[in-house]
Amino acid sequence: MRLQLDLQYFAGEKTEKATPKKRQDVRKKGQVVKSQDVNTAFMFFLIFLVLFVTGGFLKSSFTQLLEKSFTEYIHLSVTKDSFFTVMMDIGLQITIVLAPIMVAAFIAGLVANLMQFGFLFTTEPLKAKLERIDPIKGAKRIFSLRAIVELFKSIFKISIIGAVTFTILWINKDEIFMLASKPLDGAIAFFSTMTIQMGLAASLALGIIAVFDYAYQKYDFEKQNRMSKQDLKDEHKSIEGDPLIKSKIKERQRMMAMQRMMSEVPNADVIITNPTHYAVAIKYDEEKADAPYIVAKGVDSVALKIKEIATANKVMTVENRPLARALYSKLEIGDMIGEEFFQAVAEILAYVYRIQKKQ
Repeated sequence: MRLQLDLQYFAGEKTEKATPKKRQDVRKKGQVVKSQDVNTAFMFFLIFLVLFVTGGFLKSSFTQLLEKSFTEYIHLSVTKDSFFTVMMDIGLQITIVLAPIMVAAFIAGLVANLMQFGFLFTTEPLKAKLERIDPIKGAKRIFSLRAIVELFKSIFKISIIGAVTFTILWINKDEIFMLASKPLDGAIAFFSTMTIQMGLAASLALGIIAVFDYAYQKYDFEKQNRMSKQDLKDEHKSIEGDPLIKSKIKERQRMMAMQRMMSEVPNADVIITNPTHYAVAIKYDEEKADAPYIVAKGVDSVALKIKEIATANKVMTVENRPLARALYSKLEIGDMIGEEFFQAVAEILAYVYRIQKKQ
C-alpha cells in the first residue's frame, strides 16, 4: 500500500532561521534574547560587593541613628512638628545609607541588559493587548511547555542557592554555636561577614546557572522566530517588491517616458526614417545645445507613431536608411549628434531649411 503525501502540507513548517529583517522587526517589538538570571546574578554580586566595601560605614551609620533615637528623639514632645522633623531626619539618614546599594542595583541592571542585547528603547511591550486578559490564552500560557520549563528552572535555582547557603552555614556551625559567649559587636560582625559570604557565593552560583539559562533563552528565541519558506518569499517580496507590481510600475514609467518623447516630436526639425522600421527625430536649437540632438526615436510601431505625429504637425520626413539605423543604435534621447554623423545630418537640415524658406 502506497501513501501519497502532498508536500504543500509542509510549506508552512517553520524550519528556516530568522532573517536579519525579521530579527530587526521583533527587536523593535522588544523581543530579544534575555535571561533574567543574568540580571539577578550580576545585581546580587554587585550589591553584596558594595556591602562588603561599605560595611563599616553602614554599621556606624545605623549605630549613630540608634544612639540618636535613644538620646535625642526619645525626649522630644509628641507633636505634629516634632514627628515630621524626626521622620525627615530618619528618612534622610536611611537614604544616605542605602544610596550606594540602590546605585549599585541600577548600574548592575543597566550593564546586564547592555551585555545581553545592547541599547533598546521601545514602548511596544507597554501597549494594551486584549489577548493578555483572555482567560483561554492565559491558561494555555500557564500550562505550556515553556511554563513547565520555567517552573523546573525556579525549583533548581532555589535548590542550588539553598545548598550553597546551607553549606556556608554548616562550615561556620561551630562559631554559630559559640555566639552566646561573644560580645554584641563580635556577633554582629560575624553575622555580617557570613551574610556577605552567602550572598557572594549565591550570586556566583546563580551566575553559573545564568550562563546555561542564557544559552537556553537564545535557543528558544531562535526557535520561536523561525520562518517558513513562504515567510521568506513574502519577506523578499516586501523588500524587493511584488514582481507584478514592479512590472506595472515599469510599464507605467515606460508609458510616461513615451508620452514625453512623443510630445517633443512636433518641435523637431526633421524625422529621419528607414522608412518603415526606424524613425529618429532631430532638433537643432542654438540656445540649448551646440549641435543637433535627438528628441525622439523608435522602431516599428513607435516609428510609425512618430511619423504620424510628424505628418500631423507638418514636420518634414527624410528617408536615409543607413543614417536612421546608425542614429537609433548609437545615440539616446537627448544626445547630441557626434562628429561621425555631423556632415550627413547637417546636409539634411540644410535641405529642410531650404524647403521651409521656399514654402
